[in-house]
Amino acid sequence: MTTVAAPQDAPSPLPASAPAIIRSSVRQHSIKVQICSPAIGAELSNVNLADAAQDPELIAEIRALWLKHKVLFFRDQDITPLEQQHFAAQFGELEAHPLAPSHPEADKLLMLYRNLDPGKPKSYVEKASRENLWHADVTYKPAPPRGAVLRCEMGPEAGGDTLFSNMVMAYEKLPQAIKQRIDGLYAKHGAEQTFGAQLPREERHGMAAKNPAVEHPVVLTHPETGEKVLFVNSAFTTHFSNFFNFEDIRYGQDFMPEAHHLMNYLMSQAAIPEYQVRLKWRTNTIAMWDNLQVQHYAVADYGNAPRKMLRATLAGTPLA
Repeated sequence: MTTVAAPQDAPSPLPASAPAIIRSSVRQHSIKVQICSPAIGAELSNVNLADAAQDPELIAEIRALWLKHKVLFFRDQDITPLEQQHFAAQFGELEAHPLAPSHPEADKLLMLYRNLDPGKPKSYVEKASRENLWHADVTYKPAPPRGAVLRCEMGPEAGGDTLFSNMVMAYEKLPQAIKQRIDGLYAKHGAEQTFGAQLPREERHGMAAKNPAVEHPVVLTHPETGEKVLFVNSAFTTHFSNFFNFEDIRYGQDFMPEAHHLMNYLMSQAAIPEYQVRLKWRTNTIAMWDNLQVQHYAVADYGNAPRKMLRATLAGTPLA
């Protein structure tokens, strides 16, 4: 499995209060692109994201690379939460997380903080999710997020890597018989079994009522690239909506096993190493990924070491 290359120096960031002009530091050099793995990922250097947000041509170049490589990595981005939010906003409307608090200085940034002060009560995000399972973000919404821009404010000395998996490739490599079987299938995605499992029954039901399960195609057509994507994940997908096979049913117990086995098989595709890249975080590293094409896995191997991450989420559109 390929890891991301060593960092390179970046220019000083543009102050959040500066006027919207293109600074000379934006294009001192052309963006350098280093491929991270044959399947997915590229590291971009010679670019400062606070400055890049002022340059529409540079944003268009980054967007094209984002669509091509599916996840981009940037090192040494010493920028403020507002600058991170402003950069992310160049790629679409931002949305706050529906079930978790935002950063006090940037209302569209989700705080993914871990182990900061054992003596104080933990926030919902701290206690509810390690995210050490393969998933795409918030697929339980009718319009799942289009993408994310995640920055490491502080990380452990070792561990805490994130893996990303190419779900376009995962679909492409499926056996033809499986592709035929899942053509036209839909699946349910919900939040109750993930975020509500630890809640008292009444609270869990209330949360589920506010966030009812939704249905998405098992094979998604990407709205910009037209690529086919395998769109089920182990965090939020619960079952097929329209799976049936009446011809092979003898008795009632024959009805569901085939569906369960097929769903588990499809969910397992994200874990195939040949579809992946692994990012070793350092302070001020940024990852930007396409939430429709990519699943990710946050490795929870750093014990009680503190970890502070900030995520900007790009709003999506309802899926067909």
